[in-house]
Amino acid sequence: MIDARIEELGDWRGQMLSRLRALIRDADPDVVEEWKWRGVPVWEDAGMICTGETYKAVVKLTFAKGAALEDPSSLFNSSLEGNTRRAIDFHEGDAINAEALKALVRAAVSLNKSKARK
Repeated sequence: MIDARIEELGDWRGQMLSRLRALIRDADPDVVEEWKWRGVPVWEDAGMICTGETYKAVVKLTFAKGAALEDPSSLFNSSLEGNTRRAIDFHEGDAINAEALKALVRAAVSLNKSKARK
C-alpha cells in the first residue's frame, strides 16, 4: 500500500516519501512497514520508529519517541514543543542528510529495544 501511495502522489512528495522509505530500510533492514490510520505509512522495530505523512506542501517524518533521541545534526524542525514526538518536515527541493537520518532511525530502534528489554 505504501508503493501505491507513492505512485498515487505522482509528484515530489511521492519521490521524497520513496527516498525516506529507502533510507529507513537501509538504516534498519529488520524494519516492519505498516499501513495505519487510513493511509499513513508506519515503520516499526520493537515499537514504532516513525510515520511518514504527506500533506500538500510537506512530507512529515514523525518520530514516535523523538523527544528522547539525541539529534546532533538538528534534523528535527517540527513538533518541537511536545514531550514525546519530534518531526522533520521536508519541503519540495529540500536535501536529505542521509547519514544523519539513518543515525536517527538507528537511535530510535535502539531506544525501542532498550525499553522492550526492561
